[in-house]
Amino acid sequence: MKNKKWISLTAAVVLAVTALPMTAFAAKKDGAEEKITKVTLNEVAHSIFYAPQYVAIEEGYFEEEGLDLTLVTGFGADKVLTALISGEADIGFMGAEASIYACQEGATDPAVNFAQLTQRAGNFLVAREEMPDFKWEDLKGKKVLGGRKGGMPEMVFEYILKKNGIDPQKDLTIDQSIDFGSTAAAFTGDDSAAYTVEFEPSATILEKEGAGHVVASLGEASGYVPYTSYSVKTSYMKENPEIIQKFTNALQKGMDYVQSHTPEEIAEVIAPQFKETDIDTITTIVRRYYDQDTWKENLIFEKDSFELLQDILEDAGELTDRTAYENLVQTEYEEEEEQNPLIGDPQFKACQNLSGGL
Repeated sequence: MKNKKWISLTAAVVLAVTALPMTAFAAKKDGAEEKITKVTLNEVAHSIFYAPQYVAIEEGYFEEEGLDLTLVTGFGADKVLTALISGEADIGFMGAEASIYACQEGATDPAVNFAQLTQRAGNFLVAREEMPDFKWEDLKGKKVLGGRKGGMPEMVFEYILKKNGIDPQKDLTIDQSIDFGSTAAAFTGDDSAAYTVEFEPSATILEKEGAGHVVASLGEASGYVPYTSYSVKTSYMKENPEIIQKFTNALQKGMDYVQSHTPEEIAEVIAPQFKETDIDTITTIVRRYYDQDTWKENLIFEKDSFELLQDILEDAGELTDRTAYENLVQTEYEEEEEQNPLIGDPQFKACQNLSGGL
């Protein structure tokens, strides 16, 4: 009898103890003390071009989803991909061409794109003089400070040139020797180039300094292109679907904010991310991107966009074999209520069968 009482008492204690954490966890889920997960995001550049991301940060949307986000700037898609592969970053934000290159080279744990942020190019063609009647043909015979070979800025620039009947190799000189972020300084320090291709805030700063004038938007000239997207290693996606879902939820809130607020309101929110830039300049840049329909309404990386990207890569001579959309793009996370059935999916083995490796 004593043994039965002891067993009953022990069972009651065990049940009580095991029930406590579950109750506490549920209470935290409903309140403000939900467990926070640390996530490192490596971005290709720190630019107003990516305003929805900074809105999500400044408005606390990542915290609302239980994420403690650390933002690191990689200064180039190649560096972001390296950080992603090495495990220094959990999520990479860069041009999706980087994931295609990695797959092409035989990545055993390829980067999979799960959200697209921008749908137009974010750079501008800057000339030394005002050119209200600028035509792309004006570039013939001139020198232009361009971007890194194989990178989206340079490939989209060349894509536009070809659309306008200009041969990038024969009809002009494109200097690709200058590091990302240094072209504006090179443009002001050396007058051998008639034009430079610049992101913001460099384009607007050159204008304010009287050193250059924006004569064309590459975003408008190229049309809709999948310029930047978020990616993770396949292994990370399989192991952490809930983190990616929360990240996507937070980012979508930032997208919604941008779609429903004015450039002035957006500029005010993201200003803390750009302390060295005055609010008038930030507003000017946001309006420039806003007016050219830079940001998508949703984060879905559409198949047509992926195929267009591969067309651009092929046209630039950077792609040997096309990759199936399903191999490198996952769209489940944009639908908030759906879970992501990834484990065991054969589509995530596609790059492993290629020669080479990373």
